[in-house]
Amino acid sequence: MNITKSTKNSRIGKTLMGITLSLSIAFSGSMLLASQPAYAAASNTSIADSVIATGKQYLGVRYQFGAPGGRTDVFDCSSFTQYVFKQNGINLPRSSRQQASVGTTVSKDQLQPGDLIFSDTNRDGVINHVGIYMGGGQVLHTYRVGIGVTISNFAGSTWDRTFVTARRVISGNGQAPVAPPTQPAANQPQPDQVTPVKKHKKSSTQWKESSRWQSENQQGEN
Repeated sequence: MNITKSTKNSRIGKTLMGITLSLSIAFSGSMLLASQPAYAAASNTSIADSVIATGKQYLGVRYQFGAPGGRTDVFDCSSFTQYVFKQNGINLPRSSRQQASVGTTVSKDQLQPGDLIFSDTNRDGVINHVGIYMGGGQVLHTYRVGIGVTISNFAGSTWDRTFVTARRVISGNGQAPVAPPTQPAANQPQPDQVTPVKKHKKSSTQWKESSRWQSENQQGEN
């Protein structure tokens, strides 16, 4: 009788141990899976913060149309973004038009810090400006001689009104989903060359805004 009871107790004990071990393994696995997205998000955020911090180091550096890539004493809009991202391990093409073809598309209402914002300030159907979204409705970029690298409000600005697309080049693992730079076609302007404005009808308001912008900025890479 005692032997039978002892055997039963032993079996029950082993069963309970097995259930406890299974629950422990399942709980550990779920915790591991849950932690992975959080790690990816943290990595994404840290890279974006680093990109913005790098860019802010050059506040006030003067603007120069067609500034040579790699120089830090002068920038145009796309040489600035190219340099800042490169310092954080992300390679971008040279011109704003080329940069607008890499990464993943993001809508204006889904912008996150570190996203690239592209505009067609001349309203001629050609992207000619890029800036870095900082969050809080602000953009870090460079434009116009006399202003240079600066922080601007995005909502309601020229860049907002002439917005074309936004691109996310910082992926969840902190890397850039960047395609190889494309070479411009033979009949297309080289990066940072002046792009002639196409002739087409505009409303009086569009002419006024376009004329004001062109009087303050050189065409092409702003």
